[in-house]
Amino acid sequence: MDGMRSYDDLIEEAASVDVSGWDFSWLDGRATEERPEWGYSRLLAAALAEVDTALDLQTGGGEVIDAAAQLPPHTTVTEGWPPNVEAARKRLQPRGVRVVALDEDASLPFADATFDLVTARHPIASHWSETARVLRPGGRYLAQHVGPASAFELIEWFLGPLSDDIRDGRHPRHDREGATTAGLVVDEIRTARLRMEFFDIGAVVYILRKCVWWVPDFSVERYADRLRTLDAVIRQDGAFVAHSSRLLVRAHRP
Repeated sequence: MDGMRSYDDLIEEAASVDVSGWDFSWLDGRATEERPEWGYSRLLAAALAEVDTALDLQTGGGEVIDAAAQLPPHTTVTEGWPPNVEAARKRLQPRGVRVVALDEDASLPFADATFDLVTARHPIASHWSETARVLRPGGRYLAQHVGPASAFELIEWFLGPLSDDIRDGRHPRHDREGATTAGLVVDEIRTARLRMEFFDIGAVVYILRKCVWWVPDFSVERYADRLRTLDAVIRQDGAFVAHSSRLLVRAHRP
C-alpha cells in the first residue's frame, strides 16, 4: 500500500499505546468491523429505561452502558481487569453507578432475586446459574455474545489451525442449553457473521494486545516472523480480512 509507514514505526506505536477500557476509537481508519443489524446499544438503552435495578457484567471501561441516556436508579456493573475497573469508576460513578471489581470466574456477590435486568456485551464466559440466581422472577437477560470461530482467520494466522472443539466452543446451542439448565426461558438467539478488515500491522498488534484471549501468549517479539509476513500481505492486498461472529441472546426468569 503506497504511503504506508514503516513496519518498525507501526509496531512501535501499537506496542506502546494504552489498551485499557473498551473504546476502539484508536482503530478508526486503521480497521473496520461490520455491526450486527439488531443494534445492541439501542436495545440496551431501551431495556435500561424500563427497569429500576440493572446489572451489567464484565463491563470493560463502562463505555457501552454509559452510552445509554437513562440508567436505572439502582445500576451495578462488574469488571475484573484493574485498568478497566478504574476506567469504569471514573466514567460511571458520577452517574450513580456502583462499580464492583470482580473476576469473571467468581460468583456474583449479590443476593438472590436482586435485579430486574442483567446485561453483558461480549462476556468472556457466561455463568448462567449465577445470572439466573440474581434475576428477579420475570427479570430479563439481554446480551451480545461472541459467537463461534470469531476472528479465527486472524487468530489461526498466529496459532495455526485450531481444533474442532475450540471452533465449536461458542456455538449458540451452548448458550441455549446453559440458560435452560439454569432455569431461564430463552426468548431469542440471533446470529451474525461480520466482515473485519485490518489496514496496517499496527491495528493487528493493537487488537491482539486488547483482546488478550485471542492469542494468549502474544508478544511482538514472540511472533515477529508472523507479524512481518502479515505486514507484507497487508501491503500487497490492502487489508487482511477476517470475520467476527456475534449472538444476540434474550432470556427471562419465569
